[in-house]
Amino acid sequence: MIVGLPKEIKDNEYRVGLTPAGVRALSDGNHRVIVERNAGEGSGFDDALYQRAGAEIIDSADDVWAKADMIVKVKEPIAPEYPRMREGQLLFTYLHLAPDRKLTEQLIQRKVTGIAYETITDRRGGLPLLTPMSEVAGRMAIQVGAHYLEKMAGGRGILLGGVPGVPAARVVIIGGGVVGTNAAKIAVGMGAHVTMIDNNLERLRELDDIFLSKISTLASSAYMIHDAISNADLIVGAVLVPGAAAPMLVTRNMLKDVPNGAVIVDVAVDQGGCIETTHPTTHSNPTYYVEGVLHYCVANMPGAVPRTSTFALTNATLPYALKLANLGFLNAIRSDAGLKAGVNTYAGHCTYEAVAQAQQIPYTGLDALIEVTSATSA
Repeated sequence: MIVGLPKEIKDNEYRVGLTPAGVRALSDGNHRVIVERNAGEGSGFDDALYQRAGAEIIDSADDVWAKADMIVKVKEPIAPEYPRMREGQLLFTYLHLAPDRKLTEQLIQRKVTGIAYETITDRRGGLPLLTPMSEVAGRMAIQVGAHYLEKMAGGRGILLGGVPGVPAARVVIIGGGVVGTNAAKIAVGMGAHVTMIDNNLERLRELDDIFLSKISTLASSAYMIHDAISNADLIVGAVLVPGAAAPMLVTRNMLKDVPNGAVIVDVAVDQGGCIETTHPTTHSNPTYYVEGVLHYCVANMPGAVPRTSTFALTNATLPYALKLANLGFLNAIRSDAGLKAGVNTYAGHCTYEAVAQAQQIPYTGLDALIEVTSATSA
């Protein structure tokens, strides 16, 4: 198989889909790997490293997309990349389709096989390819929030951990999953007063045990969320419904009671955000105010720490990339139900029900499409 590694072109996105070690693993499997020139530069991997690992360096992104059977990326394609996608091509990347109707339409129209990192599952029902970036984003949410609480950055002028005789900042984390847990680790470590909100009481018990009662936990409801954020200095949106649009849990009206200069970091922005006033921002222009509250809603937060993120991501994605390359798409998904769960578009159809529901478009089960494909091939 020909595997293509293009350079990411999203605003200030410095990650890359494969490390040189990943390229070597694919090359050792007798696959041809073509890498766009300088694709790994932002993560500290120069072209010579890829060449020593067996890759061929290509000057043009158009040529990488045109030649590759499978494209391995980090972020979803953006408008300039749409014309490069072609029928039958495997696209292995984060897609986050639920809030992105335009990309969904393009994948369907161009009959691209879109395999989304964020919906691949493991045997326990976890999300192994989403987890590493959720860990990074959760930890970053607190350091970013701490920065923007500084007066010169536009915040209230509060030190997250306080000092003796002065209260620490009040941090409210909505969602007790991977993002929320990692955010809480950093916030507790910095000395903040942390409240975590989740709708799963068993998860709240686990969190109480994990943090040895150093955090407060609240069962999620509109009333409790409103009450908690009314006294918050930093609010972290950390809600996830796999593959679907994030539920909107904080309304604009609630923000009227949040102190001026408080900070919101909505990590759920990739899936539309869990705060009504959220809209995606970029590293070039990361913040805005609504109701006096500073919003940080960068949709590719881990791109700010690309070397850490690229290693963490490739550790998780490489086994699946190898399986797709070694077995081919159909045999790979037949051998791995979790990988099959990652297929969001195939043969001109939306094959992930949560995406179809979010966009109110037709959903077609993957099994039925595969039967048709197999019958046609026979």
